[in-house]
Order: sequence, then structure tokens, then C-alpha cells
Amino acid sequence: MIAIDQIAQINTLPIWQGDITTEPLGGGLTNVNYVVTDAAQKYVVRLGQDIPEHQVMRFNELAASRAAHLAGLSPAVIHAQDGVTVLDFIECRTLSETDVSGTGMLERIIPLVQTCHREVLKHLRGPSLIFWVFHVIRDYVATLTERDSPHIGQLDEFLKIADELETAAAPFDIVFGHNDLLAANFLDDGKRLWLIDWDYAGFNSPLFDLGGLASNNMLSQAQEIKMLDLYFGSAPNTELLHRYMAMKSASLMREMLWSMVSELTSVLDVDFTAYTAENRARFLDVYKEFSQT
Repeated sequence: MIAIDQIAQINTLPIWQGDITTEPLGGGLTNVNYVVTDAAQKYVVRLGQDIPEHQVMRFNELAASRAAHLAGLSPAVIHAQDGVTVLDFIECRTLSETDVSGTGMLERIIPLVQTCHREVLKHLRGPSLIFWVFHVIRDYVATLTERDSPHIGQLDEFLKIADELETAAAPFDIVFGHNDLLAANFLDDGKRLWLIDWDYAGFNSPLFDLGGLASNNMLSQAQEIKMLDLYFGSAPNTELLHRYMAMKSASLMREMLWSMVSELTSVLDVDFTAYTAENRARFLDVYKEFSQT
């Protein structure tokens, strides 16, 4: 649905050449997106303010988006002002979970993840956030406690598990992570892949992105081993697999808690109660698997 106030905001941007047409672009859970066409070209317009309860800060997203473009990963930022980012439009298709797990796709995706981890920070300017999943988990628990969440009875146990996972996932290498590797954040233009949406970007362990990539896209165990082999250049040993499973578990706990907070705060027309239940079941399954490694 097109919101009149959002269209009015877009119309006032000083970059358009001639008349514009505006169409909604779905998919965002932390922002609203539109495709805008003027006399020169197409653009993607992202509308969104800071979301402190999710630690989404737009200055950080903008800096990461610009750096990711310079690293060859993302479309160019054409214009930015408070609550608005305008990006170059890429003619492409958005990947699905089935695409990500399809034949030959990990061989295309992992180089993008490696470029994110190794090259984006070389182009990053200004202050940047760290996305430490265990801090995020503790902050979500505090938010849920303060707001008297219906899930409050489970939170102490989640904190104990988070402490266990943080210990198990050490030692830590630190890279610049995307931290939200959903299938929908990969675009295929027929020649190459693009990585978009840097809302949660920040310094982190590479195992978080890899665990998120696997859990978000339902990779099989064999595909996870292949993913780790592609990323690290050799098959993972027992110690790396244990650390990886700890971080994968943490990524799913974070997604579950994100949804619990969204149940209380989001104004989007999304069934977050169902999403919480789905991710709680997935987290418990992966945590059980971790406990057996």
C-alpha cells in the first residue's frame, strides 16, 4: 500500500529530473522501499528512521552502504538525507532460500561474503558499530523484561544459554560483517550477484554471517561443510565446527528475540507471533545439535 505522506516526502527530494513515478517495493522489515523512475533512470528509495530497540542506526547503514559499493558489492548511493536513502536501481531478481541452496550457488555467494569481510572495511569512513550478537541478545532480554513481554518466563534460561554459547564460540576473529544474510538480500542480475541492505552491518565474527547464511536458507549439513570449506579454504576440523555451531545457535536465538521484541514494537502487518514460534523451534533444534558436538 502506498502511503500518501511517504510519497509526498519522496516528491520533495531535490534529485529528480522531470516528473517521477513511484511504485512500492516489498520486502523490508526495518524500512519501507519504493522504486522511483524519473526522466533519467530508476532508483530505489529506502525510508526509515533509527530503530534503537533493534540497534539499527541509519548513519551506520549509510556508511556501510557506501563502503560496500566501493568494494563492488552493492548499488551506488545516489542521495541521502534524514530518514531517506536513494540507491541506484539494479535490474535483477531476488534470490529465494531455494536459490541459495541450489547447485553452484554457494560458490557464487561465498566470494561475496569474503569480500564483505575483507574489503568493505577498507572503504569505511567515520564511526562504525560493532554487532556483537551476545550483547544484542542481552539487550533484547532487557527490553523484553522492561516491557513485560509474554515470553518473560523464558528469558533467564536464554541468558544462561547465551553465556554458554559465547564461551564455546571463542576464540574470535573480527571482520566487518553484513549480519543479515537472508536470501532476499542477494540479487542476481544474470551476470553477477549483489549484496544489499546494510541495516545490521558492523564488526563481528565471520562465523555469525556463516551461521546466519546457513540457518536463514535451510542449508543441509553437507552444504554447511561445503560452505565452511569454501570460506576457509579447507574442510573444517572438530574445533571449528563446534565454534561454528555455537555461533549458528546464537544467530537463531537473536532472530527469535528480534521477533519477540517486534511483537511489542513493530507497526508492520507481519505475524511476528508465528515468526517467533518458528524461530524458537529452529533455535532449539540447532542448540540441541550444538550440544551434541
